[in-house]
Amino acid sequence: MSKAVKKPSFGQSLGEWVVRWRWLVMLACLAVTVGVATGGQRLTFANNYRVFFSKENPELKAFEAMQRIYTKNDNILFVVVPGSGKVFEPKILDAIEKLTKASWKIPFSRRVDSITNYQYSRAVGDDLIVADLIKKALSLTAAEIQSRRRDALSEPAIKDRLLRTKSDVTGVSVTLQLPDDSPIALTQAVAAARKLARRIEAETPGLTIRMTGTGMLGNAFAESSITDGTTLIPLMFVVLLLVIGILLRSITGVFGVVMIIGMSVATAMGAAGYMGIALTPPSAAAPTIIMTLAVADSIHFLVTMFHEMRHGSAKRAAVIESLRINFQPIVLTSVTTAIGFLSMNSSDAPPFRDLGNITAVGIIAALFFSLLFLPALMTVLPVRVRQRDETKLTVMDRLANLVIARRRTMLYGMSALILVLFAFIPRIELNDQFVNYFDSRVQFRVDTDFSMANLTGIYQIEFSVPAGSSAGINEPKYLRNLEKFTNWLRSQPEVVHTTTLTDTMRRLNRNMHGDDKAWYKLPAERKLAAQYLLLFEMSLPFGLDLNDQINVDKSATRVVVTLKDMSAGAMRAFEVRSNTWTVENLPPEMKSKASGASLMFSHISQRNINSMLGGTLIALVLISGILIVAFRNVQIGLISLIPNLVPAGMGFGVWAIVVGQVGMSVAVVVAMTLGIVVDDTIHFLSKYLRARRERGASPEEAIRYAFATVGKALAVMTLVLVAGFLVLAGSSFALNANMGLLTAITIAIALMVDFLFLPPLLMKLEEKKHAASIAASAEATGS
Repeated sequence: MSKAVKKPSFGQSLGEWVVRWRWLVMLACLAVTVGVATGGQRLTFANNYRVFFSKENPELKAFEAMQRIYTKNDNILFVVVPGSGKVFEPKILDAIEKLTKASWKIPFSRRVDSITNYQYSRAVGDDLIVADLIKKALSLTAAEIQSRRRDALSEPAIKDRLLRTKSDVTGVSVTLQLPDDSPIALTQAVAAARKLARRIEAETPGLTIRMTGTGMLGNAFAESSITDGTTLIPLMFVVLLLVIGILLRSITGVFGVVMIIGMSVATAMGAAGYMGIALTPPSAAAPTIIMTLAVADSIHFLVTMFHEMRHGSAKRAAVIESLRINFQPIVLTSVTTAIGFLSMNSSDAPPFRDLGNITAVGIIAALFFSLLFLPALMTVLPVRVRQRDETKLTVMDRLANLVIARRRTMLYGMSALILVLFAFIPRIELNDQFVNYFDSRVQFRVDTDFSMANLTGIYQIEFSVPAGSSAGINEPKYLRNLEKFTNWLRSQPEVVHTTTLTDTMRRLNRNMHGDDKAWYKLPAERKLAAQYLLLFEMSLPFGLDLNDQINVDKSATRVVVTLKDMSAGAMRAFEVRSNTWTVENLPPEMKSKASGASLMFSHISQRNINSMLGGTLIALVLISGILIVAFRNVQIGLISLIPNLVPAGMGFGVWAIVVGQVGMSVAVVVAMTLGIVVDDTIHFLSKYLRARRERGASPEEAIRYAFATVGKALAVMTLVLVAGFLVLAGSSFALNANMGLLTAITIAIALMVDFLFLPPLLMKLEEKKHAASIAASAEATGS
């Protein structure tokens, strides 16, 4: 009776096909890479902080509605620091005059505010005179300069906004009107502003000019993307080269892995260009992540191939056998990792969607190149491996024996550690302060910290307070309620400065009464208020009107609140308190809700976490379904969820102990690491099931087989992944740095879980089943 011939697996057939058509396969892969990579020339860098918010984001909608009513308030703030510590010196005031005048010529400059061009109003007889507070400073006497200083410090619109009480630091604020469709407008404005600052510094010895503001914030995002690309990617390449070289000890193997990395990154970034993606700091991290993940498939293929060659197989036979063994786990790990990154499309922050999509393309590209190009390349290139004494126990053999011998200790000890770390998760605070997105290597962070400590804050909240009717802002009742709100705001401990129309109306009322201080109060009649305001507006020069405070039909005014450096949680609490106060203390028609860029960032962590829950759940269901089908075992598929989910929770527990705060970037870490850590579980379980099914091994023997065949590859890959994400942790952009560090922690924990927790769990769950199988076999033999 003839014996049935076993049909070769798809992996084996693919290996035979690749070996046969190796040159054609390599040329086709290179052609695809070059063709797609050409899209890279279309890549641009986004420099608008609004890109972190989806069009549906309610805080963004409120902010944009505010800017449509009034004017955009994106700005560059020059922080002028005299070396003498005295702003009111002729040469310093002259420099501020020059800086103010030249700032009007900065591209897209719409308004310039400083202590020199502040429109100071005063009464001269029956006339209202409105003019620059300081003009021709070099011609002023010492007494005149001191008079101007007193006037400046008496103005609520200046003090703690453009001038500190000590008069040792001042600011020049340039408001920008940036076009929405120009990616280089802000870059041009910042470049011109920097050039101007350096010129004024050169002309005024001892003067230092720092630069902050939301315009500089947006520019810092773009510059961080470029900096990471020019520093982290080369560093990542060197780190991977060293780690892979030391672990593989094969020049040919290292060359093959480098080719896969380069082709995968080029394909992904070219695809991003064709998709019209504008790079931001998060999405600019994609090449670093792809370089790390692209190594995984290559390492598993090469480790198995070298293992077969050490056992006496010819190179081509080893290539085919490696594809036979690794085809399913490589496909599974790549698909599940891609699903994890694609689930980031549920993020409320578009840059993380872009990061997920670019990385997913790179992962799939690495999958195809690892299954096609790398085997073909290894077939062509010379490969040498050293024979080893297989009777010696390896480190993995010893680890397997230890885990089997101490299975109960391992199971209960790891369970306890898991529960302890999970218990720390509630201690984590959600916090997004956009200034803290950058570390001290970024000049924007240094200058902004200085400004907040020595001049004014950068965090602002705005209120559009309606009057209920056209020209209703002139109503005495409205003005009294507005002042009531302003006074409440100024009494809050978080508030540095408040800009409000009532300050202007008080000053005008005093001016129209001969500058009598007794009349520094709000006009008592609507007609008078309207006349004063009209007279003042007609006296203002072009560009310094009140459109940033009053809407077109004078039915609402804007109140701008500048806040101290504060956490996102404190800012959300201030928002709730402010909104509640307006509801409880203002007439219904004057109800107003806070908005602003600072509030947008303060809410982004929670919104990102909420939006990612759905995406992560979908990814979990898909990955679980794929594993159950692939392993053809529901129990094993469900067991695999534990080592896939537990590492992220443990990682957050460690983070809670060490750091204590998370921002919007870590909201995607669970989904991202879910796709990555599942790789270890898949490879370990696939080898475990292969031993159980093909070799009839006991659970203990199957554990030893899994450690022996894939343990080293998992350890190597974990080392590579941790090294790669630690490189990302070196980013000057905190979102990327935190994401990289937490991911590295999670991946390291995942290996510990797969080596110390999963094997004891498998043995515990399968011991009864195995015992029953042995009893059944013995009974069958006895009968």
